[in-house]
Amino acid sequence: WLTKKTCEEGYTFNPSMPIVGIPNDFQYNPNSFSEHSDFRKYIEGFPEADPPEIFGLHPNADLTYLVKESNSLFKTLGETQPKGGGNDGGIPREDVVYKKASELLSRLPEDYEEDDYNAKIRKLGGMNVPMNIFLFQEIQRFQNVISKVRSTLLQLQLAIKGEVVMTSELQETLDSVFDARVPHYWENTLTGDEFSWRLPTLGLWFSSLLDRDKQYRTWLNGIRPNSYWLTGFFNPNGCLTAMKQEVARNHNKGEKKWSLNEVVYHTEVTNIERLEQIKAPPDEGIYVHGLTLEGAAWSRAEGNLVESAPKTLFALLPVLYVTGKNVRSQEEKTEKKERKVLQYECPVYKYACRTDQYLIFFASLNCPKEKPPNHWCLRGSALLCNTS
Repeated sequence: WLTKKTCEEGYTFNPSMPIVGIPNDFQYNPNSFSEHSDFRKYIEGFPEADPPEIFGLHPNADLTYLVKESNSLFKTLGETQPKGGGNDGGIPREDVVYKKASELLSRLPEDYEEDDYNAKIRKLGGMNVPMNIFLFQEIQRFQNVISKVRSTLLQLQLAIKGEVVMTSELQETLDSVFDARVPHYWENTLTGDEFSWRLPTLGLWFSSLLDRDKQYRTWLNGIRPNSYWLTGFFNPNGCLTAMKQEVARNHNKGEKKWSLNEVVYHTEVTNIERLEQIKAPPDEGIYVHGLTLEGAAWSRAEGNLVESAPKTLFALLPVLYVTGKNVRSQEEKTEKKERKVLQYECPVYKYACRTDQYLIFFASLNCPKEKPPNHWCLRGSALLCNTS
């Protein structure tokens, strides 16, 4: 932020082309007044809040900060609310939770019988197909979640009626369901590892459960997805690895055989925005939908990254085509392509919490010449499966 140019005459911290105007067109200049009164007069003209753009940030940085502060405030207020047995003559909280538990149980998908889904996977080609192995592992984990939710809700209803002991886990589930939060043990194991998926409210979490079930059952019934909802997988890295294995096997015929270690990801952003527009899967690789851009947006007209619109924190990315390329041929193509098109290696995360634990892979996104890859790196641009 402070460079040698900062002390040069006429230097300003104002961006040359601000996304949102600076209040009162104030100029942030390092001045060299000779009089103390001139400095005081200049300081009195400062805006009440310094805009993020003078620090090189996007105007949405302020909005992101305020949203996080508000969410933290309301979360604290919710946790400090009294949790008594009744509510001043209204419906007791136990009755409210009992009714909600009945509703969730009625909407909960049927269990996945192991013999049944094993037989269906054999019809899809058996365990010799990498994507079938991935599907098998996903269904096993998903069934564990369904069993956990079903058993907990049934036990909770019995505890409310006084037929079983209200354990600490059931009490925590009762409080969470009443507050529309996801029970801790539906998201986490006893050791704190991720058991299912993390979402802020019970409604969003249960809707995700139903959407995941729909994707799994459609696939099991013999209809391989034209496009994959990457957000709906426990292990999205496993999906992409299985795809690379299939691509490598397709190129194992002939003289130039591909080794799995030589296969790298190759991505292209398509012009497809709606899932209904995809009539068939690609010949090789997969389509991926449901990814969201943070810190940038995508221009279909220009075919590259653009600045986020003010007050718009997230922008949906069109369907992404992901496939595997041989690292040798990929290097040659990249060298030729870099002369014409700049690409930002955009990290794809499972959650908005950006840690190596939730990093899935890197997608190559075109960027304009006037805003090279390091610009989007400073913007913190990333693709997210979940924005919450």
